[in-house]
Amino acid sequence: MERRKLSADEIAAGLTELTGWREENGKLTRRFEFANFAEALAFVNKAGEIAEAADHHPDIRLGWGYAEFDITTHDRGGITDHDLSLAASIDRLS
Repeated sequence: MERRKLSADEIAAGLTELTGWREENGKLTRRFEFANFAEALAFVNKAGEIAEAADHHPDIRLGWGYAEFDITTHDRGGITDHDLSLAASIDRLS
C-alpha cells in the first residue's frame, strides 16, 4: 500500500465502507463492546495479530467489556489507506 495521507473527502468515502468507525483528531477510532473482560481480551489479541502481520500498530485501550482502537499513520501525519485497510480487517473479526 502507498500509505499516502488521505484528504477529508477520501476519509469520508472510506468510512462508508466501515462499521462504527469515525475520524477524530486525525485518527480512525472505534469502540467495541463485549460481555466481559475475557471476550474483550480475546478480540484484542486477534486484532493484535492482524496488526502485527500488517506491520501496523494501533493504539488500543482495553477494559472490562470493551476495546477501543485508534488507528493512524504517524509518519504520514494522519489517516492513510493502510489505516482504512486495518480498520476493515478488525471489523471482520466482530
